[in-house]
Amino acid sequence: MIDLHSHILPGIDDGAKTLDESLAMARIAVDDGIHTMACTPHIYPGMYMNDGPGIAQACARLQAELDQRDITLKLVVGADVHLVPGLIDGLKSGQVPTLHGSRYFLLEPSHTTPPPQLEASVFHLITEGYTPIITHPERLSWVESHYPVFLRLIEQGAWMQVTAGALTGVFGKRARYWGERFIGEGHTHLLATDAHSTGRRLPRLTEGLAVARRLVGDQEASRLVNERPAAVLDNLPPQDFGLTPMEAVRPSVISTWFSRRRASL
Repeated sequence: MIDLHSHILPGIDDGAKTLDESLAMARIAVDDGIHTMACTPHIYPGMYMNDGPGIAQACARLQAELDQRDITLKLVVGADVHLVPGLIDGLKSGQVPTLHGSRYFLLEPSHTTPPPQLEASVFHLITEGYTPIITHPERLSWVESHYPVFLRLIEQGAWMQVTAGALTGVFGKRARYWGERFIGEGHTHLLATDAHSTGRRLPRLTEGLAVARRLVGDQEASRLVNERPAAVLDNLPPQDFGLTPMEAVRPSVISTWFSRRRASL
């Protein structure tokens, strides 16, 4: 499997604090069946002042440590990026890294407030040739009142990434419901760990993937962690790896699942 969202680089954001923690996270990921992981620390002006060259250097240093210890995890460069002025210039210059140098990059909206002009901003990014991957929409406090906005972003050409831990209840009932809904209704392109540590937010995909399989079947679940992440790293056209229409995937099961979850909130 391929994990395109992690905070495994030590000491540069709110993820791994030390090299030993990064190594332990890498071992957990490999044991879980993850063979490639994107190092995607936060880039958030005023809080996490990371940039493309610095992330690339940190990624290379950690890769050397993994290779020295025969930990068979391949690292690639990326970032968890906020929607701020100058983002397109940063992407073009390389100060804000895309995923493995591709057209795809992780875009993290504010957790508490809908970004002003979100749809217009995402459309502008797409017209500039980029494919924003909206991270963990299921965990945003405003998802319930803005669910149709995310569907319109998908229509524009944005991708959605759900966190595996949300599907197993790590972030509570509400995030679990919305994570299941994004996947079950066919509005999710990628499943990722968003791993920060070896504790609650550890780098495991398998438990969340099992939930996705129950919702959309083996083939579409595989696309969430294999085919589409590989397409991202190979910089293949997004339209060639679109979403599977969910009306073809056990609609009665999905409807029953959501009704039960919604009632428990």
